[in-house]
Amino acid sequence: MPELPEVEVTRRGIDAPLRGARVLSARLGKPLRWPLGVAPEQLAGASVGPVARRGKYLWLPLLGGGAPGGLLLHLGMSGSLALQADAGPPGPHDHFDLATSQGTLRLTDPRRFGAVVWSPSLHDDPAAKLLAALGPEPFDPALTDAAFHAELQRRRAPVKAVLLSGAVVVGAGNIYACEALHAAGIHPALRSDRISRPRAARLLAAVRATLARALELGGSTLRDFRDVHGMDGAFQTHAQVYDREGQACARCGGTIRRVVQAQRSTYFCAGCQRR
Repeated sequence: MPELPEVEVTRRGIDAPLRGARVLSARLGKPLRWPLGVAPEQLAGASVGPVARRGKYLWLPLLGGGAPGGLLLHLGMSGSLALQADAGPPGPHDHFDLATSQGTLRLTDPRRFGAVVWSPSLHDDPAAKLLAALGPEPFDPALTDAAFHAELQRRRAPVKAVLLSGAVVVGAGNIYACEALHAAGIHPALRSDRISRPRAARLLAAVRATLARALELGGSTLRDFRDVHGMDGAFQTHAQVYDREGQACARCGGTIRRVVQAQRSTYFCAGCQRR
């Protein structure tokens, strides 16, 4: 599933090329998770503003045209966006095209859990409702060690599950949660409210460092994700514990184990990740 680094890599890839582009037409393929919410032809004539990201959502402002507002996009489980000068005919998994004066933005999503939803603004529904439950952005200066620790203290679930929920901080998807917990030396099953403030500070720093490294490497490609130029991410080849069951931990030499938490695979080193 594309997580925050993959979505941010996508945002960076389409932001500058699409700024000021004029929308020529929009095309819908098979239904996605939610309806577009506006007739596709109403998008024509708008100009595209700066592309923003909130959690795993992208916001494409549309200025003018028949439906001023913007498009909220989510890549779902298997989606990716490509910006092509000559997109060609859509394939069976190409479910949305936004043709502009600077190329066609195409959403490819084999499993169709992604979404493209029109909203009058980020502060109005449906966008406001979809974004309401998201926690702080990981690099937001307002997310201090103390604030992060306080939110962990409010929850009694395993810390891995708390990270995946996105309520305390957004962006730490499965691979990145495993890697951050390993970097911080915290067992994934440790209850969130039992994490001390110093360990919480280490964990927040590890989340930020892990996500920053993933951004440098273009995100992770485990199955479907490609950036807007069709390139794979490379973070998965640098992972210290993720998908390395039975291998030796590079830090302590212990054996990396795999357990299932909430139907997700969790990888950790029992030697250096303590409860």
